Amino acid sequence: MVAAVLEGANLTDAFERMQAAHPDWSEASRGAVRDLAWSTLREFRRGGVVLDKLLHTPPAIPIHALLLVALLRLRQRPEQAHTVVDQAVQAAASIMPGLKNLVNGVLRNALRQREQWPVWEARDPEARHGFPRWWIERVRAAHPAHWEAVLAAGNTRPPMALRVNPRRGTVQAAIEALAGAGRSARRVDNDALVLDAPLPVALLPGYAEGRVSVQDAGAQWAAGLLDPQPGERVLDACSAPGGKTAHLLERADLALLALELDPQRARRVELNLARLGLAAELKVADCRMLADWWDGRPFDRILADVPCSASGVVRRHPDIKWLRRDTDVVHFAAQQAEILEALWHTLAPGGTMLYVTCSVFDEENAAQIARFCARHADAQRLPIQGRPDLQLLPDAEHDGFYFALLRKRA
Repeated sequence: MVAAVLEGANLTDAFERMQAAHPDWSEASRGAVRDLAWSTLREFRRGGVVLDKLLHTPPAIPIHALLLVALLRLRQRPEQAHTVVDQAVQAAASIMPGLKNLVNGVLRNALRQREQWPVWEARDPEARHGFPRWWIERVRAAHPAHWEAVLAAGNTRPPMALRVNPRRGTVQAAIEALAGAGRSARRVDNDALVLDAPLPVALLPGYAEGRVSVQDAGAQWAAGLLDPQPGERVLDACSAPGGKTAHLLERADLALLALELDPQRARRVELNLARLGLAAELKVADCRMLADWWDGRPFDRILADVPCSASGVVRRHPDIKWLRRDTDVVHFAAQQAEILEALWHTLAPGGTMLYVTCSVFDEENAAQIARFCARHADAQRLPIQGRPDLQLLPDAEHDGFYFALLRKRA
């Protein structure tokens, strides 16, 4: 999987291919492999800076990936150094036999210089913070008082949070069910439940019955901020995988249209709604192409959860920070502006639109909304919790999200 990412592939897709290729693996084995791949990519430059010192030229990608994984294991389990090196050499012999001596030599040399690793890391900002330089500078510019904490949070394991379906139970009942299964969770301000320790979905009390769903606590602010009322016509413009769509429908009976550009991701929305016994009109379409999906009837509320850099959820997708480029942020900002322009035409006078990203970059967030409002005199910003907008920075409870609420003046 790490090698696939080094070749430009998506980590989640690589993991799913791995699972399909090894259906006989146990849940524990799949979890261990996943954790190793995700952790290696979170600490990609910490391993990379060591290899920079020990290799004159980068090795073949499979060997490069193998060395990164082995270096991570040497950090995690220094007492098992002999076993880690031996296993890495065996793995090299199975994939590129001619390079097994290289792997052995590099890892043993790395161990001899183990005390130098922190020195090498301290001199390299990318290794020290675990992010590319351009990413570090964007976060520093957007959040000068918190930039180091934002970067540090991006290298942690993400929390697991649950959304309680009010149609099928209460938050207190969900807490009691978890306690009965020997699990504990804390209730946060928006009634999300943050588990003290993650567990497989199959073991979640009430999941199969649709009483709870897995959704980040930060993402659960969206439905409450948009606050659609029973009977209203609502658009979820970029709906996959369907968590926010479902949350809206759990809160009220709505005439909801869910759009999704990708057919496979649209199928995920459909499956999520089916599990919860919820109904919405679902269309596969580009929300910018109004002629392809809009019947001319305006919407009372619009959820615009737009494509973005995903810089606020990078700890769940650590490949993003090494696959993204600075220019990608400019591309996303342009795409977001196109979506806002298109959707604004479909919003009824007096209606509200909630703009959402899972980004911590200003160009996709506050700056985007400021530019939009400057172009549209009929756009009124509504305060959120007494502020012009809401920027959630990733922490122990939630990922990073941005919310801005706009009303279309009559």
